[in-house]
Amino acid sequence: MCVFSDNVVAALIKCLKSEHRVLKKACFYSLEAAWVLSNIAAGSIEQKQLIYSSEAMPLLLRLLSTAPFDIRKEVAYVLGNLCVAPSEDGGRPNLILDHLVSLVGKGCLPGFVNMVRSADVEAARLGLQFMELVMNLYFHELCFYVLRGMPNSEGVKLVEREDGIDAMERFQFHENEDLRNMANALVDKYFGEDYGLDE
Repeated sequence: MCVFSDNVVAALIKCLKSEHRVLKKACFYSLEAAWVLSNIAAGSIEQKQLIYSSEAMPLLLRLLSTAPFDIRKEVAYVLGNLCVAPSEDGGRPNLILDHLVSLVGKGCLPGFVNMVRSADVEAARLGLQFMELVMNLYFHELCFYVLRGMPNSEGVKLVEREDGIDAMERFQFHENEDLRNMANALVDKYFGEDYGLDE
């Protein structure tokens, strides 16, 4: 098993910051650095924490909204991977609550909604999965959030505020059956006929 250090992450951050005179090379360095970080972020809790606590975070959040599409997509993988950890039984991944709440609080949700709007099926799936994390997290009154006084429908409202419903509804008749079913199930579950009645 390979052990990653602060030095590895620092070197990757330099690549992400690359402003090489030739734009294509700068994009290549950023894309490759984001790809490596996404793979590290898919690893252990310690590896996730190493990235999460580094100076890469503000840079990744900025790149999610400003970089060329291929870099934004890879950055979305990094951020999404930082929010989940493999389960013990190999089932659905466990949430890393602090990471998800922090990233959403720092404004990453619009970047994921834009992934859903993209023509790239893989990016759209990634965006839908992240939106589901946000909505599901707040939908189920988890003790973590009750202690912080956050209402249980806040994630749904955040997604709605970012026009996430519109982004999901574009899959209503999409040719990709998996995306169509996933998006429609999310809209039905969180924005069904009872949505907004308790307000």
